[in-house]
Amino acid sequence: MQTTLITDLTVREICEGFVYNQLEGKGLNGWGGKLIIQPEYQRNYLYLENDGKKEMAVIDSMLKDYPIGLIYFNKSEENKYEVLDGQQRITSIGRFVTGKFAIKDKFGMEQNFTGLNREEQEKILNYRLLVYVCNGTESEIKEWFETINIAGVPLNKQELLNATHSGPFVTLAKSTFSNSRNPQLQKWSSYVKGNANRQDILHTALVWVAKGEDNIGGYMSQHRYENSIEELKTYFDTVIEWAKMLFGSPKDEMRGLEWGELYEKYHSNSYNPAWLQQRVNELYADEAVTNKRGVFEYLLGGETDQHLLNIRIFEESVKKTVYARQTNEAREQGISNCPECAKGHENVRTKIYKFNEMDADHVSAWSKGGATDISNCQMLCKTHNRMKGNR
Repeated sequence: MQTTLITDLTVREICEGFVYNQLEGKGLNGWGGKLIIQPEYQRNYLYLENDGKKEMAVIDSMLKDYPIGLIYFNKSEENKYEVLDGQQRITSIGRFVTGKFAIKDKFGMEQNFTGLNREEQEKILNYRLLVYVCNGTESEIKEWFETINIAGVPLNKQELLNATHSGPFVTLAKSTFSNSRNPQLQKWSSYVKGNANRQDILHTALVWVAKGEDNIGGYMSQHRYENSIEELKTYFDTVIEWAKMLFGSPKDEMRGLEWGELYEKYHSNSYNPAWLQQRVNELYADEAVTNKRGVFEYLLGGETDQHLLNIRIFEESVKKTVYARQTNEAREQGISNCPECAKGHENVRTKIYKFNEMDADHVSAWSKGGATDISNCQMLCKTHNRMKGNR
């Protein structure tokens, strides 16, 4: 791959014909139409996050004559370029020059570009960018892109996959799942965690339809040049609607569960949604259930795997088994069947308590990681169980 360093390209030239798509949140074109600022393999514009502090920092650096780092262009054809690295900075510059945001001056007052004095305006417009123009094959360009550290914000896995498999499929998928203004995001966010701009929603949709994290690359490669994302969109919507139909109004703990995996495992089963929703409310109200996120898979699986609930209270059968064992051993030794009473005052040292006079206790405290199983269970008289607490 050949590279050429350009040292005389100014902000004035880059901002000529600058277009920013407010709906999709990305810079489109600049440099008089010669530059594509956000190719399909690029991430969305992120410098708006955190109240736009990063985009303001770019402008502040320029006004102070600080370098803003190397920028890389890919020469796609004669006199046509794509931003390989630097689209966040270029979009910040273009947005400021075209009046999309303001910075604060030394007095703390907000100033748009047109509100700056003439000297400051010219300083920004005449600011020279350091640009490497790269010219190579698609695979060389993509490999370079994957290794570049972009302004301190490393590419995540899905952003790298988008770059590797760029094409009409990725473009359409991003326009749906990575569009922060998509009205469906509010519904999706009840079931899926993440930031649309960082490709988290798209990544989840791909994990679901590809049946696993390890299969995403293959799926994207297979569909790379397709002009439809119907399968991806339909499968994602089907999973969301399945969860919504079964469990009704979403609860906070439903967000980020592996709904795609649960759908594949259980969607062929028949369920009564009204009964499921009633059981969810009952289990949420049960103080013994400490892992509310496990409730949904527990119910889908027929209430067989109590480990999903991280139960704090011992089952009745466990308590009766431990009570019988302790009582038999205590009678043989002539001591109380409460281990604490057996070490205490002579008035209770040999007392045998009835089952309903005792409580099950975690030998190793549950709050400190003690398991709720028979190996960690002992029966104490109610007085000593209250006294023990979390000791």
